[in-house]
Amino acid sequence: MNTEESFQFLNIKRSILKFLLVLLFSNTFAHGHGGHSDQILSHIALHKVTFAVSASGVSIKANPLVLGLKGEDTQWVTVKLKNPQPTAGDWVAVFSPANFNSSSCPPAEGDTELETPHICSAPIKFKFANYSNSAYTKSGKTSLKFLLINQRADVSFALFSSGLSNPKLVAISNYITFANPKAPVFPRLANGKSWDEMTLTWTSGYNIDEAVPLVEWGVVGENKVKSPAGTLTFDRSSMCGAPARTVGWRDPGFTHTSFLKDLWPNTKYTYRMGHYLNNGSFIWSKIYTFNSNPYPGQDSLQRVIILGDMGKADRDGANQYANNQPGALNTTDQLIKDLKNIDFVFHIGDMAYADGYISQWDQFTAQMEPVASAVPYMVASGNHERDWTNSGSFYDVTDSGGECGVVAETMYYVPADNRAKFWYSTDYGMFHFCVADTEHDWREGSEQYKFLEKCFASVDRRKQPWLIFIAHRVLGYSSNNWYGLEGSFNEPMGRESLQKLWQKYKVDIAYFGHVHHYERICPIYQNICVNDEESHYSGVVNGTIHIVTGGAGKNLSPFSPVTPLWSIFRDHDHGFVKMTAFNHSSLLFEYKKSSDGKVYDSFTIYREYKDVLACVHDSCEATTLAD
Repeated sequence: MNTEESFQFLNIKRSILKFLLVLLFSNTFAHGHGGHSDQILSHIALHKVTFAVSASGVSIKANPLVLGLKGEDTQWVTVKLKNPQPTAGDWVAVFSPANFNSSSCPPAEGDTELETPHICSAPIKFKFANYSNSAYTKSGKTSLKFLLINQRADVSFALFSSGLSNPKLVAISNYITFANPKAPVFPRLANGKSWDEMTLTWTSGYNIDEAVPLVEWGVVGENKVKSPAGTLTFDRSSMCGAPARTVGWRDPGFTHTSFLKDLWPNTKYTYRMGHYLNNGSFIWSKIYTFNSNPYPGQDSLQRVIILGDMGKADRDGANQYANNQPGALNTTDQLIKDLKNIDFVFHIGDMAYADGYISQWDQFTAQMEPVASAVPYMVASGNHERDWTNSGSFYDVTDSGGECGVVAETMYYVPADNRAKFWYSTDYGMFHFCVADTEHDWREGSEQYKFLEKCFASVDRRKQPWLIFIAHRVLGYSSNNWYGLEGSFNEPMGRESLQKLWQKYKVDIAYFGHVHHYERICPIYQNICVNDEESHYSGVVNGTIHIVTGGAGKNLSPFSPVTPLWSIFRDHDHGFVKMTAFNHSSLLFEYKKSSDGKVYDSFTIYREYKDVLACVHDSCEATTLAD
């Protein structure tokens, strides 16, 4: 074969490969488990960027030059734009670090024949130039407002023409920065491994060689103490693939976690994160407060929010191309609005939908700061946090965009023995939660299955009557369209092993995300409703109620045209659920829409301890007639 024939063969081979990849991703999206290419930033063809920066008369200027002069970690910036040759395809991108040229490109991997791109890092966000001024294409002048968060580096704005698919870099703004870009920001509370321990995690730009991380905290109105914090981070080599390892990479700074121990139950505490610098001075965050957890089994009002599949959205209107997370801000705002009536939050997977664009995790923690800084914000692992081919995930797909669990496991604390295995148990008063990791094997005989059985078996139902199972993928029941097409109405192999555990240990409610809507299933065992009631359940626990609550923000999923008999309530809208335990016998469940915060579905459970002990099918203890 001569050189020309070899070249033609190589091109044919590449074309076939490209076709197969397109076919693969089309299949993936049709199934509803989408890969990372639905991340908005992935629509920008950075590898095609061309330069026209010398174009005369074009200018882009940003103000103010210094942000956070009063300690703010979020601030509005105005970008003024002038372009003598405006088009509808003009757009403005936010880059941080501000210098985003090809010097930041990682060493070439794979096909060395490909030319190094001019830009190797994706922007943090972008807007089309005509976003706030429809007359821009005539006047060539406009003013855009961006809401920036402190992400540990300076910022610049770049004007591109020719849309997202063939971008042409026309102008770059002046650089702006936060007064202290390394400041401690975005606290996340979470339960520790004991009921009287709260963990506090935050992000900063300070490594331990230049500052010691710590927390100053104590009961409101009393003397404060200082507790140390540990520090974690990760680098590009920790990522499993693109885009997290390539255009999506951004330095994550440092994640610090402190363990606040020996807390008094139901007590209001105040805290602030800090860093003790080598020069002997302190850098402090603003002051926050939280209420400590009740003692396990304590009889008091306890309110828990459960939601899944939220994502992030931008209050400045940026990144709304495709509008693929339309409910995220509505859900966030409803939680903030009702925060005084919330004690505990569970986000059951698919949190930021960063999908390999690491900057978006900071954006998400900033969005959730008002909630996560005030109440325990517990998380579970989803496919968009963990899954990557040949990385140990149960599903051999690319949904994490190359993150393969590293980012979520670093940025969020959970009381697991090994955060790479994201299953754990935790308590809140009368609730006992058993949290599964659906991205690892849960089937009978697996390590996780043994953990879950131990978690169910260990709870004292007299003290903690409300036993809750949480998982990302639907291991129970769902009438989602793609599950219906598969014929199983659940994740393949989902409930085959676990339903006997739910029945044996009389799990009250099983919660799932992954499917982007709300659905309530009757108390059920082996595909049969075991209770005809729909609104008020009482007496013996003869089946587990299943709830799908994956509608917190991402684009909604269609239901099957067939409604199974076990499906009691379906809502194709964004929302979240709330459980309120009034005491050891009474629990209220509510489904609320994110658009207005009103209740659209609800039920109550009333039972006594003897009802939990009672023998039902496949959950009877061994007995004897011997005296």
